[in-house]
Amino acid sequence: MPKYWPKILTNRSRRSALISCLLLVFSFLLYCCQDKPRQVASVEAVQEPVKDSIVVLPPQKYYEIVVDSLEVFEGKIKRNQNLADILTPFNVSYDLIHKLAVKSKKVFDVRKLVSGKDYSILYKKDSTKTGTHFIYRPNPIEYLVYDFSDSINIYKSEKPIEIVKKTLSGRITSSFYETMVDSGATPELVDLAVDVFAWQVDFYGIQKGDNYKIIYKEKLVDGVPVGINGIEGAYFEHKGESYYAIAYDQGNGLDYFEPNGKSLRRSLLKEPLKFTRISSRYSGRRFHPVQKRYKAHLGTDYAAPTGTPIRTVGDGVVLEARYHKYNGNYVKIKHNENISTQYLHMSKIATGIRKGAKVKQGETIGFVGKTGLANGPHLCYRFWKNGVQVDALKVDLPAANPILADAKIEFDSVSQIVISELDHLNLPSDDQVQDLVTLK
Repeated sequence: MPKYWPKILTNRSRRSALISCLLLVFSFLLYCCQDKPRQVASVEAVQEPVKDSIVVLPPQKYYEIVVDSLEVFEGKIKRNQNLADILTPFNVSYDLIHKLAVKSKKVFDVRKLVSGKDYSILYKKDSTKTGTHFIYRPNPIEYLVYDFSDSINIYKSEKPIEIVKKTLSGRITSSFYETMVDSGATPELVDLAVDVFAWQVDFYGIQKGDNYKIIYKEKLVDGVPVGINGIEGAYFEHKGESYYAIAYDQGNGLDYFEPNGKSLRRSLLKEPLKFTRISSRYSGRRFHPVQKRYKAHLGTDYAAPTGTPIRTVGDGVVLEARYHKYNGNYVKIKHNENISTQYLHMSKIATGIRKGAKVKQGETIGFVGKTGLANGPHLCYRFWKNGVQVDALKVDLPAANPILADAKIEFDSVSQIVISELDHLNLPSDDQVQDLVTLK
């Protein structure tokens, strides 16, 4: 071996050591440059196992009463059925029924339950099936609740009412009443339309081809029509003449006016009954159906079923309210110094109508009957002017108050809108009219 070999070996060792050091440094730097997972300083929350979510259902309600633990029975009041007859099958004691009747007097007289009206009983689901609530519905809107689940609580409430705007139009094919009902009107709407145009249109002289357009509001409860909320505007063409009616309230309640602001109403209603049939007119010579002889008939007879409400045609004071062998049950009313009206042959006079009583226009004063000298149910309506009996259908009365000056601008704006809506309503075509006639 050469003598310099150990020296060379030593240098190689040094080189290897240097290379090893460089490789170590390079490896360290390479490691430092690599992406490393970030450390989270905060302690990670421990996740709880997912539990099934609990769905809370809203309580079931019936007329705003929670009935989750109750059953519901629905029925109709039977003839001569009283509160005890209804509640005792549901284990309600006579003592509790008496307490209900006594406490109810301020809200409703339980003796006035009407046959055919709806009622409900809420009772416990257990074996006793004891009643807890009685609900009586005298009409589609109102209802009375008798809550005796704990202490006694009696109250009256109403279902929510929805008001919807509707329109109706038609051509007269027979009578006004029949034509309107055939086109979808209710009897209530017919009566309102007749009252609006009572002094402008002779509804007993309607001609085929006359036509009408009506804008009105209907009341709905649970989506079912329950009444009319008033007429907003109407148009009637009668014997070639056109009439408009604009509804407007200038502070004294809703009334109807011509487009120029004149009132369509007179100081008195034209007729004492809702729209009905005239069976006999005012005449100087008429054959009397009972006495079988000709004599003057100084009144207007309206045929109507027994019990039909009779209304006073105007404000006034009752002069007479009694029975007479010819007039039967009758009422006579003084409206002013010049005008009085009389209503004959009533089945009965309304409660509170007696001599000296004050009455308001449209108030029920009695009911149609056939008392006295009458051979069938009807109302004989008589009219006095300056102490003389005259034809009520031909009497000339002044119009009610027109639109006031300070309301004229607003009324004109309302009038223009209503007239525009009426003018844009289409009348049924001849084919549509014929279809209605064919269906009848």
